[in-house]
Amino acid sequence: MSNFKTTEISDPRFESNNLRHITVKSKQLTNRGDITVYVPPGEHKDLPIVILMHGVYGSHWIWSQKTGIHLKMQSWIDNGEIKPMIIAMPSDGLWGDGSAYLPHKQSNFEKWIAQDVVDATIELIPQASKLSKLFIAGLSMGGFGALRIGIKYHEKFSGVSGLSSITVLNEMKLFVEEDLSCYDQADAENNSVLETIKKYKNNLPPFRFDCGSDDLLIEGNRLLHKQLQQLNIQHIYKEHSGKHEWTYWEIHIKETIQFFNSIFIK
Repeated sequence: MSNFKTTEISDPRFESNNLRHITVKSKQLTNRGDITVYVPPGEHKDLPIVILMHGVYGSHWIWSQKTGIHLKMQSWIDNGEIKPMIIAMPSDGLWGDGSAYLPHKQSNFEKWIAQDVVDATIELIPQASKLSKLFIAGLSMGGFGALRIGIKYHEKFSGVSGLSSITVLNEMKLFVEEDLSCYDQADAENNSVLETIKKYKNNLPPFRFDCGSDDLLIEGNRLLHKQLQQLNIQHIYKEHSGKHEWTYWEIHIKETIQFFNSIFIK
């Protein structure tokens, strides 16, 4: 029995480069949601699923059409650098300039990711199953969402990664025209990656984050790294040259995939 009132998935006859497209009616969004999925070719089952989340202004198509992540994945798999994995790339719910992947009054964008995207991928992609290991990553606003959601739902996710991440909700003001009061959260943990980590510090999955040295979010990432060091919380943090731009994410997404691969093959 389906978890969704309605589902649509692209016809394999018209798909290209191993990308599939899904639309489901989500109770969490209270409307339809879109997911673009890279599925490695061949006979596979129980493949790990990487949920890869976009930043402000974007949608489900942007990782594939801005970085060619699906083509990169196929190359890395063909070269034996990583094991086959599914990449599920959802929209954030398309609220305003960006939902921040948080619970809002009318829609729960957090549970859309943590529940519906997972369920839809398992239900509609035969190479996935309830035995599939789950990983989550994202850039900028998507990094904020990935770090928060992956750690909050630690019983689901085996690894978490953020690229050029927003680390506190207040940083959304750097990108969106909506008043930040629209994002008000009753739970303090939803306002800060650090607060989420502190709340679930006894059940943390392996996690990492990186940022470009010329990124407008670099100081927040450096501060989070320092705070985690002071709390003796194990994590991986890296800085690279680069700005808050697709050139950086196209290059450095490989580190995230390799990180997940290292967890999967243990």
